[in-house]
Amino acid sequence: MAEYKEAVGRRKTASARVRLYPGTGDIVVNDKPVNDYFGRDLDQMILRQPLLLTGTESAYNISVHVVGGGESGQAASVRMGIARALTLWDPNLRPVLKSAGFLMRDARAKERKKAGLKRARKAPQYTKR
Repeated sequence: MAEYKEAVGRRKTASARVRLYPGTGDIVVNDKPVNDYFGRDLDQMILRQPLLLTGTESAYNISVHVVGGGESGQAASVRMGIARALTLWDPNLRPVLKSAGFLMRDARAKERKKAGLKRARKAPQYTKR
């Protein structure tokens, strides 16, 4: 098997294990072509951003295993994994990817529900009498 670089990306509750191989630009997510796995064009665009920014969209084949979360969280986690793997191949790409914010973990997640409230912050309607 060809040499590859592996990196992990995370967003919300999604976690993506990304492998970059030298190749022609094929992207496979959970054993499906990227167009089949991510139906929305926005999600496909999000995960391709690091490749477009660095001009390497046809230089690598990408294999991804992603679990947890929803579609947009998974797409963002794949983007982070691709960006991290690209920096392992070529450390000179790091400043470009870092300034675009692709290497930083977005820690925003759903806030937990509190006792006595309907959701994390929504309180029951106040009744005066």
